[in-house]
Amino acid sequence: MAGSNRTGSIRPEPRAWSRYVALGDSMTEGLGDPGPEGGLIGWADRLAALLSAHSPDFAYANLAIRGRRMGDIAGRQIDVGLELQPDLVSIIGGGNDILRPGADPDALAAQLEEAIARIRATGADVLMATPTDPAGAPVVERTRPKVAVYLAHLWSIAERQGAYLMNQWALTFLQDWRMWEPDRIHMSAEGHRRVALAAYETLGHTAAEADWRIPLPPQPRPGRLESLRENAVWAREYAAPWVGRRLRGTSSGDHIDPKRPDLTPLQPPESATTPAEHPHTGDASPHDQP
Repeated sequence: MAGSNRTGSIRPEPRAWSRYVALGDSMTEGLGDPGPEGGLIGWADRLAALLSAHSPDFAYANLAIRGRRMGDIAGRQIDVGLELQPDLVSIIGGGNDILRPGADPDALAAQLEEAIARIRATGADVLMATPTDPAGAPVVERTRPKVAVYLAHLWSIAERQGAYLMNQWALTFLQDWRMWEPDRIHMSAEGHRRVALAAYETLGHTAAEADWRIPLPPQPRPGRLESLRENAVWAREYAAPWVGRRLRGTSSGDHIDPKRPDLTPLQPPESATTPAEHPHTGDASPHDQP
């Protein structure tokens, strides 16, 4: 697969962090990466497992909740997260805002930078991430101009605030639809695993598992009838409920609590850093379908 898989960090300085707090929405909560007993793993849990090897007293909290918008991430989540006195905070958000009509990427960026400045003022390090490139997605690609403006702000914020920035826009393996769940919004377990390794290298460490940069083997693209059938299922099972929640003013994260509200020692599942099995076939990009 052509393109770059560089993580994009502007300041890769590895450290032995011992108090990691993850903030964000469904991506950081781990949707698409099921764990034992109905729980979720996700890239942040996987990253925590990698970081824990560098600190004997490592502890980790994850306050991310699906559906959360920037106002909550940069507001309540920051308030709660800073009470935990972290030395590393990952904060990724804005996607749920940009999907809505009238979203202002300049205002979102200003909100995010204020939050990051609060974190940096405590002495903690910050890990950010750019959005993935939505080019080619018949529905989501309409947000590409706003996503591009937001992305440009993120590079500037990272430079001004001295933050680490994972460049997901450049992670070309995410253009493979097998890195995504059938809802075409959330990463699969393999997508989460690879992004965790990219984040680990963004923080300046060298991942032992170098396979995350290697594209999956090509497989036949689905035929036209199969694609139409899959699109119809997607519209009924995923798009329609999402639109319904927007019209009702509700969120998939309503009445959901953070999965790891406190800083606790990490006991990662065996699958935290190993390749994930995934049932999808075909090599179509998630951007080939709405």
